[in-house]
Amino acid sequence: MSTVVTTPPSPVEAQVERRSRYRRTALLALAGFVLLCLVRVISGADELTSSGTLTVTLTATMPIAMCGLGGLWSERAGVVNIGLEGMMIMGTLGAGYFGFHYGVWVGVLGATAFGLLGGALHALATVVFGVDHIVSGVAINLIALGVAGFLAEAWFSDLEGGGPTQSPPLPTPPVINLPFISDPMNTLENKHWFLISDLAGVVEMFTKNLSSLVLIGLVLIFGTTWALWKTRFGLRLRSCGEAPSAAETLGVNVYRYKFVAVLISGAMAGFGGALLSMVSVSGFQVGQTNGRGYIGLAAMIFGNWRPVGMFLGSTLFGYTQALPFREGTVSLHGLLLLVAAILVAFALWQFFRGSKAQAATTLVFGVLFLLWFLVTDVVPREFTTMAPYVTTLLVLAFASQRLRMPAADGQIYRKGSAG
Repeated sequence: MSTVVTTPPSPVEAQVERRSRYRRTALLALAGFVLLCLVRVISGADELTSSGTLTVTLTATMPIAMCGLGGLWSERAGVVNIGLEGMMIMGTLGAGYFGFHYGVWVGVLGATAFGLLGGALHALATVVFGVDHIVSGVAINLIALGVAGFLAEAWFSDLEGGGPTQSPPLPTPPVINLPFISDPMNTLENKHWFLISDLAGVVEMFTKNLSSLVLIGLVLIFGTTWALWKTRFGLRLRSCGEAPSAAETLGVNVYRYKFVAVLISGAMAGFGGALLSMVSVSGFQVGQTNGRGYIGLAAMIFGNWRPVGMFLGSTLFGYTQALPFREGTVSLHGLLLLVAAILVAFALWQFFRGSKAQAATTLVFGVLFLLWFLVTDVVPREFTTMAPYVTTLLVLAFASQRLRMPAADGQIYRKGSAG
């Protein structure tokens, strides 16, 4: 009996593969945007790609993306972090208290520190004491919800504009305005030309009233790509999530890297809480995360545990949250055509890959969405609140076939297990 020996790819081959993956991701994002522009023209729902919609989308995306980024740091080191929701709750609380009393930047630091505290608790439970990762994460979510409710009543009840479930209005972070760019782009956008006006809206989004916290979040996303895939630190951290026993034999302190990764995870989720309390709305409210930590986790999975893919997934969820604020049900009705087109295209891709049964199922859903678009003028208002969660289910259902999680993700590690 013969055996086939496989060798790992060389650094050059790995680099070529990464560049090819980046090109595919960029082409996929571009194709999706062009398709959205085409749907905008066909449906007449100009708000689908307006700068206003895109700005609200970016604002709704960043808290989700920060939670997804936190989950990525943790799971790349092999620790599942279901507690992102709780860490984000702590972040909103920290932003509410410190932001009101000490200003914007101390509020951001306070939110990050509160999220980091949740990460430290999760790291202590999972890395040091070997508690099941899911159990620890659920416990943190429950603890954070109770602590936030208790401290909100103690901290904000007697403040003017505050109450037992909310903080007073918080100061607004500085914004970036480049009118010499945004004004011409606005003029071009209002002409409603196919693709050209849509691209002008994208440029205007980044040059008019762009929150400084949103810009920091974008830097963190691309900085994570560099840190995890371009540095020795990142290589060692990822090795802890793929083969911790092998990493230990090479002298890597697996406990230290896992602990640091979960601390960073909590800090990212806390920063997402600051974005939610200071940018999305102006103030802390009990329950304002509304499941965004879980959606961030879903975005990370959709992105195949990679920062750029995670950000695209977060943008998809943020977009479905933003549309109800821009012409409401009219925009969502145009979105039905987009969903139908994507499902039909995905069905064709599955068919040519040989998955005929899956292609048929996907095609049926695509046809149903198309019929829904053709026989109605608007979608029910109740669907606007369901859209982000329905999107989460659909994305995970269709993306699950190509996912590869870190090999040791969620496993309990004990020092010396390498034998």
